[in-house]
Order: sequence, then structure tokens, then C-alpha cells
Amino acid sequence: MEQGMREVKVTSLGLDKMSSTPVVILREKGGERMLPIWIGAGEASAIAMELAGVHFARPLTHDLFNAVVRGLGSSLVRVLITKVVENTYYASLVFRREGEFISIDSRPSDSIALALRAEAPIFADESLLEVSALDVEEASFDDEADPLAEAAPVADMSLGDLESLDESLREYLKKLDPEDFGRFEP
Repeated sequence: MEQGMREVKVTSLGLDKMSSTPVVILREKGGERMLPIWIGAGEASAIAMELAGVHFARPLTHDLFNAVVRGLGSSLVRVLITKVVENTYYASLVFRREGEFISIDSRPSDSIALALRAEAPIFADESLLEVSALDVEEASFDDEADPLAEAAPVADMSLGDLESLDESLREYLKKLDPEDFGRFEP
């Protein structure tokens, strides 16, 4: 496995109350750090349907892609969420075919939807967990009327901006609980 990568799993889907944007919450396997990634409604629906075990008689896009991959004698062996640049997360799909590995650039939301269908592990770069992760061990709020009001600008910041956040916002992010996001309903 690539150095600096940590296995994560989908723990929940939420809805950012400030922007009404779906958020997929990834949790470090064997750990407590979390990585929220804001995603599109279509991809959120695809993830939610797979998590809920909802399947249709005819394949939807991610199901079709998974069937094509298998039909061509390949398999999705892992997903890598590698970086964030100007508020955009990047991921790679890693396939194995006839003993060779092939890596293809992908959006994390599509990668996650495909990984769930293929039962492939998902990995996130350690640096993403360090900068963006939520520490749920400390999840508690002190009489805040709207705990997400301060967090909304975080989605619009670059990685460099995140590194320069003041200490109070960093402490807020450490206390943020995935349950503070509304539930995403497909």
C-alpha cells in the first residue's frame, strides 16, 4: 500500500445545513479521525442506496460501471483519496486486470460509490486526515445556538487557508460531530 495512506470507511451521509450540500463522512479504520467530503446529490444518492441495500431491476450508472469492469475481467481493488487542491478532492480508482494494476483518476464521490459496490477498501492520504479530520472523542458543544454557523466557510477554503485557521476554529472542528449534519435522504 502507498505510504502515508490510511484505510477509511463510510460512516454516514449528512446534509450541510448551511449550504444544503450532501456530505459523506469517512472514518479512519481502527481510529477516531474523520474526513468529511462535500459531494453532489446524485453521487450521495448512489452512496445512500448502496449503504441501504437498495437495488433496482435495471442497473444505475455506478452499478453498470461495476458490471462492465467485472465483465472485462478486471476488478476494483482499492480507492485512494489522494489530495485536495483549491477545495477539490482528488481520488484514484485502482484496478487489477491479468495481474497488472491500472490507476484511473476519479472524483472521490464516484470512487466511494464504486468501492461500496465492489466491496473494495478506501484509503485516504494521512495529510487529509490531519488537516480535515474530525475528532469525535471530543465531540461536545457548549450552548451554541447554531454549531455549523462558524464551519460553513471551511468548505470554501484551500488547504493552505485551512493551515492558517485561528485556534478557536481548529478547536471547533475537533469537537464537530457527524450527527451535527442533517441526514441526507435520497
